[in-house]
Amino acid sequence: MRVIAISNQKGGVGKTTTTMNLGVGLAKACKKVLLIDCDPQGSLTESMGYSNPESLETTLSDLMQKVMENVEFDNNEGILHHEENVDFIPANIELSGMESILVNQKTILKEVIMKVGQTYDYVLIDCMPSLGMLTVNSLAAANSVLIPVQAHYLPAKGLEQLLSTIAKIRQEINPGLEILGILITMVDKRTKFSKEIIDLISVTYGSDINIFATEIPVSVKAAETSAEGISIYKYDKKGRAALAYSQLSEEVLSFE
Repeated sequence: MRVIAISNQKGGVGKTTTTMNLGVGLAKACKKVLLIDCDPQGSLTESMGYSNPESLETTLSDLMQKVMENVEFDNNEGILHHEENVDFIPANIELSGMESILVNQKTILKEVIMKVGQTYDYVLIDCMPSLGMLTVNSLAAANSVLIPVQAHYLPAKGLEQLLSTIAKIRQEINPGLEILGILITMVDKRTKFSKEIIDLISVTYGSDINIFATEIPVSVKAAETSAEGISIYKYDKKGRAALAYSQLSEEVLSFE
């Protein structure tokens, strides 16, 4: 089982879109995949077709609560199935109440994954856009981190804070945590600015951190998929974003 946290404290960089489309891409390669929504906003849950996350009977916060209280639960409890052959654990606003509870409990999510994730090849965690305790739990549970970075100046500049957090997690909780790579998203090849940001990231981090050869293009179609509850492969299978996410899936598989 490979657990990958999709993380960046910046919002709007493509974490949820990447989690879903990478997950479906891995499933298309015959891997068994579990996606976990670790964001109280429930963006991944909505992208998977559940437009009212508050109505769901069991979500990630329920499973984490059971772990903390040593309450037994079934291995498949709370897991929903998506039509594109991926399973997922949803989230809603109740998860926000976990932030203060998790201050001294940094491995609760890891314990949930060890309970429900053993039959999966890949577990992908969609992290919230912050470096709070839910993200710390995600990094503590992961084998590796995939960092989406929008091809703009401020998201690129904000990488240092995330890398510092990852280093701290390695030192204190999860020494085996690796950085799978930086994924540059929302790239507009028509602009000189995008190229300058890509070059900046490459020069600044390329000698120490893998930068995926795949670049995710800016795509209205990819943004629209969240409202449709399906992946880019099904929504616009011949589009540039679908091709890019397919290539990203191949890159991730090459690390096996």
